[in-house]
Amino acid sequence: MNSLQSISRGAVTSWRSQSNALRIMRLFLGITWIYAGWDKASDPGFLTQGAPTYIGTQLAAFAQSSPIGFLLNHTIEHAVLVGAFVMISEFAIGIATLLSVAPNSAAFGGFAMATGLWLSSSFHTSPYFLASDSAYAILWLAYLLLLIGNRRMPSFNIERRGAIRTGFVGAVAVIASIAGRSFPKATAASSSKSTAKGSGKQIIKLADLKVGGTFNFTHSSQGVPAVLFRTKTGVFAYSAICTHQGCTVSYNASSKRLKCPCHGAEFDPANGAKAVAGPTQTPLAKIKVAVSGAWIVEG
Repeated sequence: MNSLQSISRGAVTSWRSQSNALRIMRLFLGITWIYAGWDKASDPGFLTQGAPTYIGTQLAAFAQSSPIGFLLNHTIEHAVLVGAFVMISEFAIGIATLLSVAPNSAAFGGFAMATGLWLSSSFHTSPYFLASDSAYAILWLAYLLLLIGNRRMPSFNIERRGAIRTGFVGAVAVIASIAGRSFPKATAASSSKSTAKGSGKQIIKLADLKVGGTFNFTHSSQGVPAVLFRTKTGVFAYSAICTHQGCTVSYNASSKRLKCPCHGAEFDPANGAKAVAGPTQTPLAKIKVAVSGAWIVEG
């Protein structure tokens, strides 16, 4: 009870001492980060391997073009832990910001997370101002600098009472994550059905993909990286997500197999992408494609 009263008094005191600009930033960033955490927690597919919104699938797709793709590839095999960490961190940062618990640490955490998201998912967005992650990173940095004031370096020291408050925020973040998992989004099932139908989106012109060639693409509705093949008999595609632990496979022309760089799994695209080597026996998921006029399209 004393801890709750202390947190309440601290939140009210800090609110009264802040300018209107800081209050607006604090409310917006805190609420947004809590909402982001809840959005992930209430998504039944976020931590479920094979689901369209699975965090491992997202990381694999991001790694294709991200400047820190080499780092993302190392996180894919621990995707569930990474996803849980991101989800709980978003709750913790949002709650700490609203309650002004370790505000400098929370602001720095928000800045680091937004910067990481920008480098991972929206670095190549053009024009740049459409990348909301970079805007959030700048907003968090501005908020942190305003909190610091004239001090050269922010203070991250946490005394005993502050440690108790921080622990309380962490506990609430974990509870919020569990609560979100208990109340899945009502639209999850319908969205998965709609993605199964495909969009018919154009992938590549048939003339631009020679017989025996391959083409890497990301499925527009499922967000899954995939590899497209053209043979004398037609076209087909498979998911590039390894069925072992979610790393991204790539086609090796010399061996004519799809190989996983993480644990050595190999798949034969000429035989239904069946696993022929490595730690998994599950074939890669098939991605529906078709020829429509001069184009190869999503099925």
